[in-house]
Amino acid sequence: MVMTIRRILVIEDDAAIRRGIVDTLRFAGFAPIERDDGPSGLQAAVTAELDLVLLDVMLPGMDGFGVLQRLRRARPRLPVIMVTARGSESDCVTGLDAGADDYVVKPFGAKELLARVEAVLRRSAERPTDVARIDVGGRRIDFERREVQLPSGAVRVLSEKEAATLRYLAGSPGRAVSRDELLRSVWGLDPRGLHTRTVDVHIARLREKLDDDPAEPRVVVTVRAKGYMLACPESAD
Repeated sequence: MVMTIRRILVIEDDAAIRRGIVDTLRFAGFAPIERDDGPSGLQAAVTAELDLVLLDVMLPGMDGFGVLQRLRRARPRLPVIMVTARGSESDCVTGLDAGADDYVVKPFGAKELLARVEAVLRRSAERPTDVARIDVGGRRIDFERREVQLPSGAVRVLSEKEAATLRYLAGSPGRAVSRDELLRSVWGLDPRGLHTRTVDVHIARLREKLDDDPAEPRVVVTVRAKGYMLACPESAD
C-alpha cells in the first residue's frame, strides 16, 4: 500500500520557531514547506498542492489575517491553523471568524501542535462537497439565492446561517453531522468547553421556514445522540 505524505505549508517569519515547527512536522512524517513572509506565503498557499497551512499572525509584508482573507477566496476548503504569540481572545475570534479551522498560541509543545494538526486534518476529510441547488422533501432549495420554494409554491428567504447550515448538511449526504461540527464549520466557533443551544435554536427556526414537521421531518432529520442529517434528496446540482 502506498502511503500519501501530507504537505503542510508553514508561514512563520521567526527563523528559530519556523525551524522547530518544520523539524517537528518532518519527524512526524509530514512534508513541510517554508515561507517567511505574508506575500510569498500567500502565493505558495494559493498555488502549491497542500493539505494544511500553519499561518502566523504577525508577518512582514502582509499579516496572517490578510493572508487568510485572500486565501479563503481562492481556496475556501484548504485547512488553516492560525499561530499567534499574543494569545488574546480577540485574535483567536478574529482568526476563526475569518475562516481559520483552529489556532495555537505560542509557546506550544510538539505534542500540542501535532494534535491540533491531526484533528484539523481529520475534520477536513469530513468537509462537504459544494451544492448549489437541491430538491428534498418536496422543497426546492437554492443556496445561491438563499431561497426555498415550498410544495405550495410559496418562496421563503433564508438567513445566511440558515442557508449555510442547510448547505453543509446537503454536502454531507448520508452522514449525521454533530452540533460541534456545525459550530466549527458554520459558526466558526471552537466548541471545546462551550455550552450553547445555538445550533438547536437555528434548526428549529429553519424547520419553521421549511414547513418541516419535527415529529415527521421531510428535510432536516434529527439523529439521536449524533446530530442532524439532511433527508435523501430527490436531486442536487
